[in-house]
Amino acid sequence: MSNTAMETLVSACTGFLRAYPPFDQMEAAALRFLAEHVRLLHYPKGARILSTEMGVAPALYIIHRGRVRAKSTVGLGSGETTSSTLGPGQAFAIGALMAQRPTFGSYVAHDEVFCYELPADDFFALTQKSSAFNLFCTQHIAGLLKQSQQQLQLQFAQRASEQRSMNSPLAAVVKREAVSLAATASIREVVELMAARHLGSMVVVDEQEAPVGIFTLSDVLKRIVLPGTSLEQPIASVMSPAPATLPLAANAHDAALLMAMRGIRHVLAVDEGGRLRGVVSERDLFKLQGAGLRQIRHAIDAASSIEVLQHARSDVRQLSLTMLAEGVGAAEITQFISTLNDTVTRRIIELNLERHDLYGIDWAWLSFGSEGRDEQTFTTDQDNGIVFVCTDIMDRELTQLRFLDFARDVNGDLDRCGFPLCRGNIMASNPELCLTLDEWEERFARWVRTPEPQALLNATIFFDFRPLFGRFNLAHRLRLALFRQTRGNPLFLRMLAENALSVAPPLGRIRDFITDADPEHPGTIDLKKYGVRLFTDAARVFALANSVEATNTVQRLRRAGAVMNIGADDLAASIEGFNFVQLLRLRHQHFEQEQGRPGDNLIRPDDLNEIERRVLKEAFRQARKLQARLKLDYQI
Repeated sequence: MSNTAMETLVSACTGFLRAYPPFDQMEAAALRFLAEHVRLLHYPKGARILSTEMGVAPALYIIHRGRVRAKSTVGLGSGETTSSTLGPGQAFAIGALMAQRPTFGSYVAHDEVFCYELPADDFFALTQKSSAFNLFCTQHIAGLLKQSQQQLQLQFAQRASEQRSMNSPLAAVVKREAVSLAATASIREVVELMAARHLGSMVVVDEQEAPVGIFTLSDVLKRIVLPGTSLEQPIASVMSPAPATLPLAANAHDAALLMAMRGIRHVLAVDEGGRLRGVVSERDLFKLQGAGLRQIRHAIDAASSIEVLQHARSDVRQLSLTMLAEGVGAAEITQFISTLNDTVTRRIIELNLERHDLYGIDWAWLSFGSEGRDEQTFTTDQDNGIVFVCTDIMDRELTQLRFLDFARDVNGDLDRCGFPLCRGNIMASNPELCLTLDEWEERFARWVRTPEPQALLNATIFFDFRPLFGRFNLAHRLRLALFRQTRGNPLFLRMLAENALSVAPPLGRIRDFITDADPEHPGTIDLKKYGVRLFTDAARVFALANSVEATNTVQRLRRAGAVMNIGADDLAASIEGFNFVQLLRLRHQHFEQEQGRPGDNLIRPDDLNEIERRVLKEAFRQARKLQARLKLDYQI
């Protein structure tokens, strides 16, 4: 073919494609690449263009003329099929190409059809050349992710009692107009109005109707009656300032999480201008969820024995199941589980402090691993330690013995409340993990200076630390010391990156997934080791390299990604992939425990439906992209 004829065909193709999305948004060079690498093929009416039995999809198909009938059985599980008709400008086989597998269902020429076909290798080259085209393909996968989440929701909804949605916006939860008064109103006016309206709380607002405080019935006794405060004093003198607020568009589970984290009973709903529009109480949320948030929180806070906390721990799991049934995302659920588990741990510590004299010592209880990252699932053991300050007048050995005695009791009570003892002895009762601040700093420094295999393993556990009780400033000082050490040691970061790359995404070249060859667990993938770890290890390196204080994986990716100029679309895709893996873990652990088994992280890809398999493969591809960034940054 002459150059002139070739140029004519390319020009005609680009002219056609520019009329349809996403090609109309593509860069000129990328669009030309596409036009130069497609071929135009003809299919008579009734011809099968692509189907499952034809094997891995060989190309991207773009309809030039005619109509194509698409039939699919994806996700229905009943043998029923869905069908749709595609016309000029529409593309198909995107998901099959992205997952490098056969398509699900079939594509048949409804009438005479002409299709542009782009070979698979050129398709992947195009995704690298055009950000617009890459976004289009990523959004296609995001659509599959939504379908998969809907299926997971249906599975859990069948197991949970019928409830209103915890995804309801606060605008739907608020049922009556907010009652408020100015900060200059007297205590008498406020109390009389609360009595007349049968209100449990009163919001105090400024001249712009923005909430500045809140006063509740529980404040009457401790702030008015017992101190003998005059009823003529302004309400501002006894109100709780800076009340918790959320926008009307926030969800009920956002309010529940905020209440659990701050130990409060009311959240104020405000509009876009910050004006008060309603009060959401624990009673309102109680109506939305059968697990009883208020009962759980109050039971934990008021628990006088380990037996009460054991019941509260089971309630936490039931509440989490309710959230799964309501379609709440994995990030919110794992954070919710972690928050309420934190509350249980703190109460156990408080109960044990009544029997152990640690008065006058600055110390903090630290959590490590998944608990330190706010990413606990249904199945989790203990990973904790203690940091304390030893002054010149204190005997270091005797002080440590007091803490070890205290820690043994706390670890034992945590075990009785459903947090198993750590098999690796990563617990505060281990003398190696009950150290002074100086000793912790020196240990961290030694691991950074000498990044041997054991030191790197320790870093993946202990560098994800978070304070749960005591002097939180000690943890902050320890983190600043860690940043000083890692910033000045690029060799350590490179070794940590190499350690992160030692585990590859379980993607096969022939089969979709590489599964475990262990005869005890054949055909499985450990979603903790070969799923979650891929994301958490990369995020940890990014965070340490950029002094990001967050320990949560999603927060690390977001904050470090902004500094590292990672594209917003790529970042969102990585976070979606991580959250999907977490969601599969939650579902699997719940089903395992329903069968009376302890629960693990071993899933069988063959047991997943087709959409879940496709999205899981895409999640692993996103993990591979994060690893590629590590390779680039550290020249590995």
